[in-house]
Amino acid sequence: MKTKSKKKMGLTTKIFIALILGALIGIVINLTCIKNPFVSKYVVQGLFYVVGQAFIRGMQMLVVPLVFVSIATGAAAIGDTKTLGKVGVKTVIFYLITTILAVTVALGVANLINPGQGANLSKLESIAKTATTTVSTTGAATKTSMVDTLLNIIPTNPVQALANGDMLAIIFFAVLIGIILAKLGDKTQQVHNLLNQCNDIMMEMTMMVMKVAPVCVFCLIARTFSTLGYSVMFYMLKYMIAVILALAVQCLVVYQIMLKVTTGLSPFVFLKKFFPVQAFAFSTATSNATIPMNIDTLYEKMGVSKRISSFTIPLGATVNMDGTSIMQGVAVVFVAQAFGIHLSLANYITVIATATLASIGTAGVPSVGLITLTMVFNSVGLPVSGISMIMGIDRILDMIRTAVNITGDAVCTTVVAYQNGDVDKDVYYSDVKKDLEETHSEA
Repeated sequence: MKTKSKKKMGLTTKIFIALILGALIGIVINLTCIKNPFVSKYVVQGLFYVVGQAFIRGMQMLVVPLVFVSIATGAAAIGDTKTLGKVGVKTVIFYLITTILAVTVALGVANLINPGQGANLSKLESIAKTATTTVSTTGAATKTSMVDTLLNIIPTNPVQALANGDMLAIIFFAVLIGIILAKLGDKTQQVHNLLNQCNDIMMEMTMMVMKVAPVCVFCLIARTFSTLGYSVMFYMLKYMIAVILALAVQCLVVYQIMLKVTTGLSPFVFLKKFFPVQAFAFSTATSNATIPMNIDTLYEKMGVSKRISSFTIPLGATVNMDGTSIMQGVAVVFVAQAFGIHLSLANYITVIATATLASIGTAGVPSVGLITLTMVFNSVGLPVSGISMIMGIDRILDMIRTAVNITGDAVCTTVVAYQNGDVDKDVYYSDVKKDLEETHSEA
């Protein structure tokens, strides 16, 4: 008789459990034995610190090669959309604009709520040293003018930019490589194949690092709570509220205004018909799994041609990272406030540019939010160690982010299809007409 194999626990569940256990044990240590020399030196500042920092360094190790190869290959794939003419151009521009708006909304909401204000993470002595070192070695990003910030996107020496981890310059160079690969086509197919293979290697390496994430999250959170106590939970809750509010604004306000202004279609009808897809995305926490349902819903309930959606929806699942960009924007403000680091207007522009450009090719990478968040932190001189405060919570928010991402894909598809005459209004308003007919018949 065959026995049913037990379902393996997912990485998200493991990280969430590690978050809870780490917080509980950290609070217990803080309340009972933090002053014990052995516990403080060998457990909190020894074991917890070494394991946690090893994981942070592992993520830092991946950033430059992963970002370069994934964005280069992603840009090369987008370059192929030239053959689709105006549809391809409109889609890419729409996705980039919504990502810019998403990061801007996140920065605005975060500065309104101030989630990290008063957290005082400088109590974590070694992390505070990391923050000081990071800011000093990046040349005090707050002193960089806006003009210099824009000019620094173009690297004078791409190799030096790669060595120094100059993320904006790396992204620019990678996008340029990808566009040229797409233009040259078969002439550079071997180089294209090599980059794709390198991308596969980096994805596999990312998965290997993430396999130890639960243990490392436990150590990071346990050390944080051991040092700061349970009061830090208040700031983590404020961070969650800020992210959720920014996601809601993007999904229910920004997207719907863009839909109404560009097509004249009713946002309420759209949200009503699209809700089942959002619920499915929320439950699965993966954009790729919703692609078939997204395309079918747009076709059957909203009259959007599959000729358009079969291109824009899969592309959106690859390059549209509005939800992740929102998380990054809020995280930047949260960590900067928690460490007492001032961010200038030039820093905010850098964050918007980095998060937007990073959305081109890294959406399919497992736990991409953490990798690109490391990149965004580096671009403005924030301590990467601050990720330890939000890593476990981020897994909870991931489901909401996914629902926002696929909503952006659908809105973009509807707008592009409408402008190309590929939306059947009778289908889009079919439920409204049906309700009116039933009302008249009853009367």
